[in-house]
Amino acid sequence: MDPIADMICSINNAQAVGKKQVTLYPYSDFKYAILELLKNEGFVDSVEKKGRLSKRKIVIDLKYGEDGSPKIIKIRKISKQGQRIYSTYREMKPVKSGHGISIVTTSKGLLTNKEARKNKIGGEIICEIW
Repeated sequence: MDPIADMICSINNAQAVGKKQVTLYPYSDFKYAILELLKNEGFVDSVEKKGRLSKRKIVIDLKYGEDGSPKIIKIRKISKQGQRIYSTYREMKPVKSGHGISIVTTSKGLLTNKEARKNKIGGEIICEIW
């Protein structure tokens, strides 16, 4: 199965039952970059690399509001292994009327849809978060 889809499913499931922390195996730089972007956008509290070599893992501290509601309501995978979805910067639409973001792989690295539109760069849309 797709490792990014596994990561998204793990986060969705953990938020649904109210877990504070999620551990992801195996480690990959791409997963870590996506999670760092989520941290910078305020969807998760912290992201840490733990372990060495083949036993590496990623530990995520999830973020909840004061009323106990999760900051990430839903993460949805857009580009799948069988069907990649690409978009130019002009075609990128706001997610949930600007309340969410989409993560785009570009020639400048991973960016949110807002940053990609501002820099006038298109790319592959990985997922949407709101």
